[in-house]
Amino acid sequence: MLDRWIRSFGFKVWQLGLLGATRFAFAYLVRRLKDTKEAPALPLASPPKRDVLHTFGMVIEDQPIASTSENAGKGWINWVIPPFSIGSGGHMTIFRMIAMLEDHGFRHRIYIVGDNGFASGADARKVITEHFTPLQAEVHLGGEAMAPSEFIFATAWNTAYWVKRFQACAHKLYFVQDFEPHFYAHSSEYFFAEETYRLDFIGITAGHWLAEKLRHEYGMMTAAFGFSYDKDVHLPGPRKDHGPRRVFFYARHVTPRRGFELGLLGLTLLHRRNPDIEFILAGWDTSEFHIPFPHQNAGVVPHDELPELYRECDAALVLSFTNLSLLPLEIMACGCPVVSNRGPNTEWMLKDGFNAKLCDPTPQSIADTLETLLRDHDLRHGLIERGLSYAAQTDWRHEGARVARYLENLRTSGRLDA
Repeated sequence: MLDRWIRSFGFKVWQLGLLGATRFAFAYLVRRLKDTKEAPALPLASPPKRDVLHTFGMVIEDQPIASTSENAGKGWINWVIPPFSIGSGGHMTIFRMIAMLEDHGFRHRIYIVGDNGFASGADARKVITEHFTPLQAEVHLGGEAMAPSEFIFATAWNTAYWVKRFQACAHKLYFVQDFEPHFYAHSSEYFFAEETYRLDFIGITAGHWLAEKLRHEYGMMTAAFGFSYDKDVHLPGPRKDHGPRRVFFYARHVTPRRGFELGLLGLTLLHRRNPDIEFILAGWDTSEFHIPFPHQNAGVVPHDELPELYRECDAALVLSFTNLSLLPLEIMACGCPVVSNRGPNTEWMLKDGFNAKLCDPTPQSIADTLETLLRDHDLRHGLIERGLSYAAQTDWRHEGARVARYLENLRTSGRLDA
């Protein structure tokens, strides 16, 4: 750079003479300094204020909604749901249950509360029917104009405060898929969520762990439904190749209750002992993390492409520190043995040594359990066979019929088990 400037100055000396070249260089430097002088700072706009009332105002709102005769909406079920995006597993279970209850003669209205991004209820309904499951249900935005119904379901803690205000119904229920206070630190949101279990709703829960927890700790009347899976999608099949052993890891770091960091440490120990094992990480993009072993970052995989991924693996690590997701059942239905952590939140469905292998929530125990499973052919083969048998016995239609019976019992006797 300096050499080029000297050559340029020499040319100007030849062109303008020494004095002219010096004047030119001085004028050039003045212009450069003026051009690069920092522009005066503009006053910064104040950042928008955070609106706690907009986010949490439903907690203190007490204006009743739709006060009328409880018989006016006989046969109707209102569902109050939070906003959703395509691929939401929790919403898939809600919409699947609505579809199954339609087969039992119940009529449904879905109310989406909160900032949802839809232009209309018809717009939301189109997304539901195209990307989740076909429904006959009405879909509406907002909860201030809910019509009378025989039953109304809250489906998440923030929707429960809307259901609390609703008056035009015979039975208030809570479709509980997880223990939501554990989604948060010990914070305002933790206690907002926990308080909803004291609102005297009837709990219909995903699995027995939640039913027992809410009954024993909060005095709720509860009953459980079980899990199943899409039997047209999740099927067993042979591996396409006979290459190195592979371990699948549900690496969803955006969901802390899925234990991403713990799993990563366990797989690191396993890799150090067995550097030939390949790893597939799916559930979310992990490119922002340093992963200390060779791996495939599959990211978010479309639902219908996951079975092929499971079938290519010799074991799957799926950690859960609240309620189980559907993932372990879907994986075992594809013929891949599952490793998860011990605890009542997993053991209501996963039985150690029967349809899964359970480990302590430590990196060492994760590595030991996976290593044993990958080396012991008889253990692995037995888990695969029993996992396939267990999964095959589950049926979503059976679970839908179970919930329909709960509602019929409430209608006739006010109890779930009549």
